[in-house]
Amino acid sequence: MAWNARTWCALWAMPLLSAAATAEPARYEIDPEHFSIVFNAEHIGYQHPWGMFLRGSGGFVYDHEAQDLSDLEVTIEAASVFTNDDNRDNHLRSADFLHAKAHPVITFVMREAEPLSDTTGRIIGDLTIRGETRPVTLDVTLNKIGPYPWGDNFVVGISARTSLARQDWGMTYALEDNLVGNDVPIIIELEAIRQDN
Repeated sequence: MAWNARTWCALWAMPLLSAAATAEPARYEIDPEHFSIVFNAEHIGYQHPWGMFLRGSGGFVYDHEAQDLSDLEVTIEAASVFTNDDNRDNHLRSADFLHAKAHPVITFVMREAEPLSDTTGRIIGDLTIRGETRPVTLDVTLNKIGPYPWGDNFVVGISARTSLARQDWGMTYALEDNLVGNDVPIIIELEAIRQDN
């Protein structure tokens, strides 16, 4: 056998082709029992009370070996906002804030993703609140991926962070004198289950 340039190229390509063959994109659905979306906002400078959304769903396609994420979509029920105070929760559902009756869902649709390391990356997408759509960037950490300790599930665990200026979505109530802060940090924790074909 003549060891020419073509032969060497073929040998070098074999591992790459083999790796590509074993990398399989898979569909993951977010487990609603392990899905937390929490936020806070400054209140007259005295504190930053925490709130969360109790109901949400979504999914994505992920190829772990290639670090390729696609088709990420998340839906959150606006009326599921919870801050452990009924009056405050009802106010947040009103037209001053989420306007949940007219816009019952909050959605996030991914446009692109950028891996930064084996476990970190950025996701850029469109966030729709109150019928207004704006771009948002999420800083994402892959916590763990693999077989779940119970059952036959294969699970990915993810943490994500971002911050919103609520006025960008038309929520201008009490911005004057900073009675309610404009900047709203968002923390997302989730587990998603691979959907086997």
